[in-house]
Amino acid sequence: MEKNSILDLNEKVKEALMKIYDPELPVNIWELGLIYDIKVTEESEVVVRMTLTAPNCPQADLLLAAVDTGIKLIQGVKGVKIDLTFDPPWDRSMLSDIAKLELGLF
Repeated sequence: MEKNSILDLNEKVKEALMKIYDPELPVNIWELGLIYDIKVTEESEVVVRMTLTAPNCPQADLLLAAVDTGIKLIQGVKGVKIDLTFDPPWDRSMLSDIAKLELGLF
């Protein structure tokens, strides 16, 4: 896969993730800072390193399924791997300015 194709696919993944909202907050998971890293392999597999707002999140399965499905819908993606981590643990400092505004934290 060419470098430009990888960059293009990476951007499409980011756009897809910005359409997925935390079930308990009115903010998408990208702006919440839940996505730590996105990698697109030469084989067009997408590897997402992400976290949750809390390790015992009751909506974890729903959120992970939404990420998996959202990425698989992108043309050209041949596989998805989600690396769920809690290191570093999520905290409010990871919120984007947009998320802070949406949540009334300014």
